[in-house]
Amino acid sequence: MSLPFRYYLRVRYGECDAQKVVFNARYGEYVDLAISEFLRAIGYGAEMASGELDFQLVKQTTEWKAPSRFDEVLECRVFTRHLGNTSFTLGVEFRGAGEEKLRASSDTVYVMVDRKLAKTPLPEAFRASLQRGAEGLSTDHAASQG
Repeated sequence: MSLPFRYYLRVRYGECDAQKVVFNARYGEYVDLAISEFLRAIGYGAEMASGELDFQLVKQTTEWKAPSRFDEVLECRVFTRHLGNTSFTLGVEFRGAGEEKLRASSDTVYVMVDRKLAKTPLPEAFRASLQRGAEGLSTDHAASQG
């Protein structure tokens, strides 16, 4: 079985708090980056950039298990958890690159909206792409995976 989509990022100094670990609010930014790259990997980068396809975040829950520190490379695994009529939930799991130990996980619920920001059903092609995912694909913005 291949891995779900993976996004690699390197923790920058300014993302750490006084305890020298990644500040909790940064995980929301990391989730956004990982999900943007996931959407690009499943073929929806242009539609997201143009506004042709749009959704709003309505709920995000993050659970922390272990700290991440400056200059570490994080592996963010992205996958679809749930598909509703107008909403979908994407999960992101954070690990050190090359490690299996979970450091944090986040579930984000989005609602599909039209240009007037009214709820709208998930387009069938988008639904199918989310369901299929991007198994085995990865994007590396860390310049190194280890």
